[in-house]
Amino acid sequence: MHALVYLGPGIAELQDRPAAQLVNDDDVLVEVVGTGICGTDRKILLGRFPALPGVVLGHESVGVVRETGPQVRSVEVGDRVVVNPTLYCGWCVPCRRGATNFCRHKAGTEVGVDRDGTYAEAVTLPERFVERVPAGLSFRSAVLIEPLACVLNNVEAASVTFDDTVVVLGAGPIGMLTALVAARQARRVTVAEPDGYRLERAGEQFAHVVDVAGTDPAEAVVKASGGERPSVVFDTTGTGLDASLRLIDDGGRVVVMGFDDSYSMPLRPLQLTNRGIRLIGAGDYRADIFPVAVDLAAELGGPQRPGPGSGPVPVLERLVTHEFPLDRYAEAFTALGGLTREVGGDGGGGSGRPPRYDALKVVIRSHSGPVGADGWPVDA
Repeated sequence: MHALVYLGPGIAELQDRPAAQLVNDDDVLVEVVGTGICGTDRKILLGRFPALPGVVLGHESVGVVRETGPQVRSVEVGDRVVVNPTLYCGWCVPCRRGATNFCRHKAGTEVGVDRDGTYAEAVTLPERFVERVPAGLSFRSAVLIEPLACVLNNVEAASVTFDDTVVVLGAGPIGMLTALVAARQARRVTVAEPDGYRLERAGEQFAHVVDVAGTDPAEAVVKASGGERPSVVFDTTGTGLDASLRLIDDGGRVVVMGFDDSYSMPLRPLQLTNRGIRLIGAGDYRADIFPVAVDLAAELGGPQRPGPGSGPVPVLERLVTHEFPLDRYAEAFTALGGLTREVGGDGGGGSGRPPRYDALKVVIRSHSGPVGADGWPVDA
């Protein structure tokens, strides 16, 4: 089968790999329909997030069950499914207390990082890491289930309530999803973004959007809010902690979401203790959050508001702006700013030039056959 393989920073190659096959009795073989490009994928290729050379990339995947082991009971051949790529052993101390996101046996199990992922024609996973997609949910909505799980985990960690004012730094797919989920609970949500394309997309969804291009994000947001500071800040850029700490109100919570191993900043503990600020890192989502994301996707996957020049479009579907076949993966990444090393990060307040985006959520399709109006293969 064809698969997109990571060879090192800035280098990926479409290779012929052995076809996926069942190994264990509880395995499920999934024909991959498509995989969303995650910011982590791009950071891996930029050399800003560690991954194993030789691994097949990709993890935000949906597909169709083509084969099951004899012990599999929850899915059947022909089912539309979403992959849960956050694997866990189930028997270590963290897993037994429910903290499967901190499983102590992660090495070799991170799909698309150190275990072969889903930028491929098929993938094999244990049954418990494959969930049925709700009936009637379109392909473009379903492909956002895994990112939704990440967002739910972080919004839950922040304990957002109806009296909170929230700022989301970054209007990429994760930032947009964070704002959508937080807006279901918070008093007001503001999205801050420097890129013109993403600003326009955010403005289609949210009433409070701040352009922070060429300026200090903290100062720009406070000014736009009439001097009011938020009680919760989500940094979805991975490079905005400094701006977040200058922006947050006393007693507030800052949630660090974006992954960027190249970013660092000096931190004086007195910044937190004197002002009562809580700095939160939520990690991966727990196993019990993933089914909640599936249900939420079914709710958000229904028509919410008219799309530009068209009839009602599901709010999730509107985030998927581009699709490319697997053999055009280079074009897919180019639409997300390319694979050159920017100086200053992805719009988190650095001094260098941020990337320019021509897309919001980009999906790489592994399935090349005909699809229906819902985006799924016609035989699924």
